[in-house]
Amino acid sequence: MANLFQQITRLLASPFAKGGRGISRVPRPEVSGLTKKEKQTVLRVIRRQEPIVRRDIASWRSARLEATRADEPKQHLLQALYDEVMLDAKMTSQIGLRVGKSQSADWYLKKGDRNDEEAMKALADSGLFDKLVKHIVESQFYGHSLVQFTFDRAGNPDIELVPRANVSPATGRFYPDVYGGESEPYRDRPDFGKWILEFCPDRLDLGLLNKATPYVLMKKFALSCWSELCEIYGIPPRVLKTNTQDADMLNRAEAMMKEIGAAAYFIIDTEEDFQFAQASNTNGDVYKNFIATCDEQISLLNLGAVLGQDTEHGNRSKEEASTDLMEIVVEADKRKIAYYLNKAVIPAMEGLGIIPAGLRFEFAKATDTEKLWNMVFQASTYYEFDVEWLKQTFGMEITGPRTSPFEKGGRGDSNDPNAALKSGSFNFFA
Repeated sequence: MANLFQQITRLLASPFAKGGRGISRVPRPEVSGLTKKEKQTVLRVIRRQEPIVRRDIASWRSARLEATRADEPKQHLLQALYDEVMLDAKMTSQIGLRVGKSQSADWYLKKGDRNDEEAMKALADSGLFDKLVKHIVESQFYGHSLVQFTFDRAGNPDIELVPRANVSPATGRFYPDVYGGESEPYRDRPDFGKWILEFCPDRLDLGLLNKATPYVLMKKFALSCWSELCEIYGIPPRVLKTNTQDADMLNRAEAMMKEIGAAAYFIIDTEEDFQFAQASNTNGDVYKNFIATCDEQISLLNLGAVLGQDTEHGNRSKEEASTDLMEIVVEADKRKIAYYLNKAVIPAMEGLGIIPAGLRFEFAKATDTEKLWNMVFQASTYYEFDVEWLKQTFGMEITGPRTSPFEKGGRGDSNDPNAALKSGSFNFFA
């Protein structure tokens, strides 16, 4: 009996009996006021089936009115409309382009002047970095992003987006049920900033999707009308003239007109006249131009320039200029990402034991490699350069100095490690 009591005592004293999540690289402190069940999903959402209905400009105005109400603003209708807008191919590709440009950029987690390679690998391999970048960039389009940390049974961290339809950033309230009136101020919770993080550029701004919505809706309507025009223009109306009053003959004629389809023949009476009516003479240019105009406005909102024009009106110089403007927008995204990561994300991950303390996030500085090479080439006549830096910067495998072809006998100065640069006998970007 005594042995059984001792075994029970040791079991209750074990770390697993105290709500531990398993082994982690850094001890994870407990957040006061949270039970183990609440830690699995801090903000619990009641899922509802959203109806699929036709959206129009009137729907957009009603959604804006509900989201900007003075007493109790909600974003349920607006976010449902945003989901419809994101079905547009142009919106999906360009927002994905901005997210992908930031996700593919080089970045570091620094502790002082040294990179923490282990923490960088853990953050990249877990997928947390890509998800955080996606939610931060998309907060500019949707107006906000509220996320919460979660852990699986093995103790691996993950991040989960709280449905935007259940959040009102203007009042800082979370609605478990979008159709109910019950809510709670999520910014006043003790776990806000520890388990729950918010990316909200402006609490009163409805996001870039609010500005793009009318163009996407009108573009959808134009595409629908254009498809109807294609149906009418491609299959002209058929007319059958008859003077019969016999019901059977009329039913036969009606069935023939319905079933003629792609058939190359039909049978009519000698007193009946069959002909094709004159279809519309337009080829849909009015719809094509209207859709192109909407696409241009969408591109200006998303990338700051009209990018990806057709071959008829586009050219290389315009594309290069538009790409340069897009890079300015991407650099602004990187600054916002670095700001949120250093201000909110890294302190929260340090408190949860995901990464060690004392780290700072930085994006690698973008450099124009061709311009830098020209500067190195011109300065190599007067200065020496580190061979290892040349290898890392330009990806050249330098094995040793090269004899200059301008020296008598072709031997050159074998002690000069930059003789190949000074000779000017090759172009790195040729």
